[in-house]
Amino acid sequence: MNKDRLVNQFMDMVQIDSETGHEREMADYLLETFKNMNIEATEDDTKEETGYGAGNIFVRLKGDADKTPVYFTVHMDTVAPGKNVKPSIQNDYIISDGSTILGADDKAGIAALIEAIHTLKESNTAHGDVEIVITVGEESGLVGAKAFDTNQLKSRFGYAIDSTGKVGTVVTTAPTQSRIEVDIHGKKAHAGVAPETGISAINIAARAISQMKLGRIDSETTANIGRFEGGTATNVVTDHVHLLAEARSLTANKMEAQSNHMKETFENVAREMGGSADVSIEVMYAALNAADDSEVVRTAVEAIENIGRTPDLISLGGGSDGNVFAGAGIDTAILGLGYENIHTTEEKMPIEELVKITELVVEIIRVQNDKEGGA
Repeated sequence: MNKDRLVNQFMDMVQIDSETGHEREMADYLLETFKNMNIEATEDDTKEETGYGAGNIFVRLKGDADKTPVYFTVHMDTVAPGKNVKPSIQNDYIISDGSTILGADDKAGIAALIEAIHTLKESNTAHGDVEIVITVGEESGLVGAKAFDTNQLKSRFGYAIDSTGKVGTVVTTAPTQSRIEVDIHGKKAHAGVAPETGISAINIAARAISQMKLGRIDSETTANIGRFEGGTATNVVTDHVHLLAEARSLTANKMEAQSNHMKETFENVAREMGGSADVSIEVMYAALNAADDSEVVRTAVEAIENIGRTPDLISLGGGSDGNVFAGAGIDTAILGLGYENIHTTEEKMPIEELVKITELVVEIIRVQNDKEGGA
């Protein structure tokens, strides 16, 4: 592995603007990079479906057809403020100038994969096919991953490189999430002259929420009301409010039960108070559950130990592109890559962790090859 090349690759990429929905320049850079490496890389046609700045990029480093392929996924988009990033190195960290994010989430993962490919080729390491999916729109609801055609993948297991925690962290469970959208309808009236003739949508919502189980439901399940909108003036009984909520759980049945509880509570209270509630539930992504004895976890654990780190298997409360691939039947774990303070202007990337995640990617591929009698 070439550490200087790795660091320069990362610093070059974070200077390319790629806020969510505006990934075109980054996609073009990546396509050109892989072309110059003589690696097969294509952009899919999901841009028309998603409306985002580019499609997803699918990369395949061809290997021995008799060996098990493995996939990795990362994303090219960043949160805002991510324009005109000016990186520098201070005390073995790569940082921005403090006016923007850095973009280590997830350009550190992309840089690690590019350097891993260089390393595999230069060392003539034997391997099966290595497949890489670089998505758009991860930060705005896993949009690119949801649109990606997973039938293109030969791999039946792999890794999302996109989690907090030092290299050695492996997320083996992450929740499924529902998006709950609610419109409550009451009856408008003058609040000072004839309030008794009106039905307050705000009162319906307040009473319903007061009767709900929210927050931490159990060790696997959470629920939250995230947005409440409605009303015009203090002298008008509000006849409509709009709410957005969510439910999450490591277990699909529990998420569905919590979502239905919230839906039924809104509907029942609205009906009792003379109004109505229109509630829609959308499952945003499936749960990720990688068993400790699964190939995807055992391979990661062995590789982590081989690079001198201690494996730390954890559960995560949020979703990632890895959830989408897991939901498509591809056994997936999520790897920590050591970035710090992501989604803030204090974001920073330890160079040591950038090097270690690259080593881990190479070692995962080597371990899998060795299991199958590779040289």
